[in-house]
Amino acid sequence: MGAPNPDAVIAALRTVLPGKQGNIALHEPWFIGKEWEYVKDCLDTGWVSSNGKYVDRFEVQLAEYTGARHAIAVVNGTAALHVCLKLAGVQPGEEVVIPALTFIATANAVSYCGATPHFADSANATLGLDPAKLSDYLGDTAEVRGGTCVNRKTGATIRAAVPMHTFGHPMEIENLLEVAARFKLVVIEDAAESLGSFYKDSHTGIFGRVSALSFNGNKVVTTGGGGAVLTNDDALAKYARHLTTTARLPHKWSFVHDEVGYNYRLPNINAALGCAQLEQLPEFVRRKRELAAAYRSAFSGVRGVRFFTEPPHARSNYWLNALVLDAAVSDRRDQLLDTLNAQGIMARPVWTLMHRLPMYQSCPRMPLDTAEDLERRLINIPSSPFLAAGKQ
Repeated sequence: MGAPNPDAVIAALRTVLPGKQGNIALHEPWFIGKEWEYVKDCLDTGWVSSNGKYVDRFEVQLAEYTGARHAIAVVNGTAALHVCLKLAGVQPGEEVVIPALTFIATANAVSYCGATPHFADSANATLGLDPAKLSDYLGDTAEVRGGTCVNRKTGATIRAAVPMHTFGHPMEIENLLEVAARFKLVVIEDAAESLGSFYKDSHTGIFGRVSALSFNGNKVVTTGGGGAVLTNDDALAKYARHLTTTARLPHKWSFVHDEVGYNYRLPNINAALGCAQLEQLPEFVRRKRELAAAYRSAFSGVRGVRFFTEPPHARSNYWLNALVLDAAVSDRRDQLLDTLNAQGIMARPVWTLMHRLPMYQSCPRMPLDTAEDLERRLINIPSSPFLAAGKQ
């Protein structure tokens, strides 16, 4: 197959995207429900901070939609990941397996715990962590001693594995759970991008011991800035609420804190926005899947590039749509990105792989052949839900 013709790529995009003047963003929020009503209620009543009815309501809605027993709303997805790692017992000096192909928050949250990211390769079919490769690698690199996984090369405990559902596409979570059970790893799902995505018949974020969601402004549902911890463990949920409210012991007026806690609770005004957004989540996901189907059709005959589609085991929210360049023409990626952005169509490469960043270059890692190949070939294209069928 030949190199992708930038004009052909733009033509394919134009058949899907509306005839909007100016730039078409990668992903914008869409406020068409009761956002104004709920936020105004917060302003009218003065309940804008970390207490208020919308925080509780938002958590209940999240739990009901995802099927988790508990949802604890926090200020952002990174804070949610940090808390998840603390709940999983990650200690300073330990290692945590994460994909090299992920957003920086996954690695940073590990660092906040004083732990070290241990980078794993990705799978072509899902873009997420590859359980089969991880199994082979741990078999060569680690061993279980007294119920704990130990890195034979560094001597450090490998405490947990944090799979991330890349661009909203569920990774092979059941296979990873099997690997984690054999090597005594706690599974923490980074479901920041996958609200509205399902692995088989179950929502992402309910397979790990704890999981993290994000509601940043570019997510399917936004609270402006926000996140949540999901868990089915009653004791962990109670501890998460304690940790995220500065570890303050309940009392009418005294301020006694029994450990180092975090001021991470989501403000009521942000939760109000989230409640209105969650009411529209099924429609948002429907439209995003409609947009993805249109892209798939438009790119079916374009040389040198394919539209990335959900793996067979999954029903994805298609948070960020992605094009994959043929390996033989990956050197044309930046040229294509320049052309698209010059045409007012926002496009970007995937994140720089974590092991290439200066603060993480010395971290342990397995061979990352697939992740490094994908890094050269992936391009994200406009994904806002209102772009479906050219409606704005």
